[in-house]
Amino acid sequence: MKRVLVALLAISMAAGVLTGCGSKGSEKTFTVGFDAEFPPYGYRDDSGEYVGFDLDLAAEVCKRQGWELVKQPIDWDAKEMELKAGTIDCVWNGMSITPEREESMALSNKYLNNKIVLMAMKDSDTDVKKSTDLADLKIGTQADSSALEMLKKNESYDKFKDNISEYKTYDAAIRDLKAGRVDVSAVDQVLGEYTNNNLEGAMKECTYSLG
Repeated sequence: MKRVLVALLAISMAAGVLTGCGSKGSEKTFTVGFDAEFPPYGYRDDSGEYVGFDLDLAAEVCKRQGWELVKQPIDWDAKEMELKAGTIDCVWNGMSITPEREESMALSNKYLNNKIVLMAMKDSDTDVKKSTDLADLKIGTQADSSALEMLKKNESYDKFKDNISEYKTYDAAIRDLKAGRVDVSAVDQVLGEYTNNNLEGAMKECTYSLG
């Protein structure tokens, strides 16, 4: 059974990871499970092709190993179930290291320093200067994401936990931010900056970040 450990995304002080697993089927294929709504790491371009930084890196790893890359978009909140079921060989996206994951998965080192930030609409008066400010705001983020993990680890979590809305994707959380249904969105910084650039700077990064 082949094993691969390649570097993946770091979320703040927690290391983002790639979970390495063995091949299924042909020794020449390597099925990568990824979040297809996580630009610029993995997403569908205008032609319908799955592209992104993570997939480019996966393609290079497969090229060097002599494997055929199979790109498999997955529901992010089902990633560990997909891996355990063997429908994918590897989860390739940003994940935080936890003791439970260290026990049950083969994890990579990180390849990029990153952090979780809070984004608000640029034309709003909303800003977060300290964690307790979140008690007065509606917060949107992706379910089972590193951003949600960081929110739960925050020292003021009990003060704002009832204000959190979980979405299937970060993009869905940002759509509700644009629609005014939440005041801030907790997102991966690189994704937030990439999305904001596509929105021509319609959002702003709050003073306080989750780390």
